[in-house]
Amino acid sequence: MVSDNEMGLALAVSSSVFIGSSFILKKKGLKRAAANGTRAGFGGYTYLLEPLWWVGLVTMTFGEIANFVAYVYAPAVLVTPLGALSIIISAVLAHFLLDEKLRKMGVWGCVCCIVGSVMIVIHAPQEQTPNSVEEIWKLAMQPAFLIYVAISMSIVLALILYCEPLCGQTNILVYIGICSLMGSLTVMSIKAVGIAIKLTFEGINQIWYPETWFFAMVAAICVVMQMIYLNKALDTFNAAIVSPIYYVMFTTLTIVASAIMFKDWNGQNTDSIASEICGFITVLTGTVILHATREEEQASPRRMRWQDSGKSFDEEHLTSLYSPEY
Repeated sequence: MVSDNEMGLALAVSSSVFIGSSFILKKKGLKRAAANGTRAGFGGYTYLLEPLWWVGLVTMTFGEIANFVAYVYAPAVLVTPLGALSIIISAVLAHFLLDEKLRKMGVWGCVCCIVGSVMIVIHAPQEQTPNSVEEIWKLAMQPAFLIYVAISMSIVLALILYCEPLCGQTNILVYIGICSLMGSLTVMSIKAVGIAIKLTFEGINQIWYPETWFFAMVAAICVVMQMIYLNKALDTFNAAIVSPIYYVMFTTLTIVASAIMFKDWNGQNTDSIASEICGFITVLTGTVILHATREEEQASPRRMRWQDSGKSFDEEHLTSLYSPEY
């Protein structure tokens, strides 16, 4: 007999495999679409006509569904850290299928991001599972959570209206920031819907409560926003860099949103708080390393142009990639 935790574990691992693969499929679809029209990063939507992009979207959908069901069967502290598997999968596949070379420093950056995020999740406080959608609605109407929602939406609007036109093509945190902030609200809404469905199957009907449909509508809007800006991030930046940064920001903001909404920080001991701070420092270190790797990657072609060379561009590129300093 399979326990609930074992079922959640299997679903979480399957989710990571699907989502990690979907990054690569969508990236390849975006590349093909860019050859035939305006790139997604510049506001184009020709990728909607690319079958490979749709395969990636379907794969990601399966992954998100598996992740959604995993949260119903297992606690967040078990499910959330396994999202790190999608980073490893996408980075490895990008290295072999997209020729997006992940150098040694990039690998260490990924490791720091994963270790830090896992530390945060492991030491995050346990949440109290509500017994009805109405109870979740009361939690969502708390002043502290309403303030979090207001701040998140204000930042999202600032990123879309001001930062995106100004530096969206050069600063990866613009697109990923939008995805992550909306993602934290998505998880809160999806968890509410998941609890409603689970309670309904257990004989306590929650489907006809208006709060259930409100949470479902919020989740749908947030998912669409995430999809649009994740496409822009993937089309503009290296997939091996997008995946870990998105994971770090999404995980961190989701933990913060959950702690505020469910008041899970009450009763935290000093050891747990210290471990969470160490986790944040590790995550920040990994993010800096990943940014440095990205900047170095962009600078490499410029170095190659002035190198004395009877070599071809490809030969110089290979020389740079296999240089001992990398």
